[in-house]
Amino acid sequence: MRRLTLALLCGAYLCLALIIALSLWRNGGGWGAGVAALVGGLGLAFAFHGLIEHALTATGLRGEIAALRDAHRILIDQVEKVDARLSQVVETVTDDALRRSEELSTEVHMLEDLVQRMGQRLEERVTAPPVHSRPGHDHRREAALLETVRGALADNRVDLYLQPVVALPQRKTIFYESFSRLRDESGRVLMPAEYISVAEAEGLMTAIDNLLLFRCVQIVRRLAKQDRKVGIFCNVAATSLGDESFFPQFLDMLAANRDLAGALIFELGQSAFENRGSVEARNMAKLADLGFRFSLDKVTDLDFDLQDLSRSDVKFVRVGAQMLLDEMIELDGRLVLKSLPDLAAEDFCQLTRRYGVEVIVEKVESERQIVDLLELEVGYGQGHLFGEPRPIREAVLAEADPPADFLRQGLRRRAGGRG
Repeated sequence: MRRLTLALLCGAYLCLALIIALSLWRNGGGWGAGVAALVGGLGLAFAFHGLIEHALTATGLRGEIAALRDAHRILIDQVEKVDARLSQVVETVTDDALRRSEELSTEVHMLEDLVQRMGQRLEERVTAPPVHSRPGHDHRREAALLETVRGALADNRVDLYLQPVVALPQRKTIFYESFSRLRDESGRVLMPAEYISVAEAEGLMTAIDNLLLFRCVQIVRRLAKQDRKVGIFCNVAATSLGDESFFPQFLDMLAANRDLAGALIFELGQSAFENRGSVEARNMAKLADLGFRFSLDKVTDLDFDLQDLSRSDVKFVRVGAQMLLDEMIELDGRLVLKSLPDLAAEDFCQLTRRYGVEVIVEKVESERQIVDLLELEVGYGQGHLFGEPRPIREAVLAEADPPADFLRQGLRRRAGGRG
């Protein structure tokens, strides 16, 4: 259609130019003037045609550009609506996941508190004086619990649990904390609060510590073979450090494995450390001379004697996450710790690091706790948020079992010592 229109216009331009040329020729202009008029008329006609066509094309192009802009604007609006909707969906899913995680953590925390209270009640009942109306009742129960502990040790029903300790904020596993759990003949797991008082009274905690140490050494060596550079916190009772008959054997085992000094950290309670006697302090120094380090747990007071910790090779302190958060208060417009009101809260971990002591926050249950704790520049974290204590597989545990008569010899020595 456009070609036909163009042909008709060209014909019209030619006719118009011929009319002008003929008019000039007939009026005496001659054939030269006629030819010039013909060429000039065609040139003017095509020039006007080009200008008009260009104007029409520009007008159409501007219309298309305007339509394209409108379409682009509509597309951007739709994308923004979709993005806003996706953000709402992500936020909803995240809030729901966080809420469920916190609910689960709260339930786990409540369960742990319940188990701890049950253990404390059992411990109170075990250590309580006998009731006059039933003089033999507590004695029989204590004797039965003691027999259960002896049976668990003799039959090697002692499990090793490990819980990860991660570096913050990367959350990379750097250490593990080890726990020992005893099982009775029915397979029920005994919590430490149930048996620790009876075991300490009978001198059996040294046998449990010795077994825990033996297995930790084997686990560390197994991890080293896999090129996993991690350390293990190994609990040791203050009675074990002060036991002159047990400690030499303990020290000999560590001297034979002093190449693991960088991977084994011995842990004892804050109260036990602060109330240690000369024998315990001397034996801790012997372990430090072999290159082994120490850690404090069961922390109830943040006003540490950092010079004493540094002299005793204590390199870690384990503080409960909620306890640390509860310690944070605002005073005169700045955040401080109630135990250390003269020190800014964010300087607490920096202060301990000056003495070579790192803070580990334990019992971390939620992401919100981590957000607040990271403001204190805490170096390490532990809790159900990062991983629960898990038992070592039986196949691995079998590799870490001591010789068959290892515990029986210890039990016989205890029996002989009482005789």
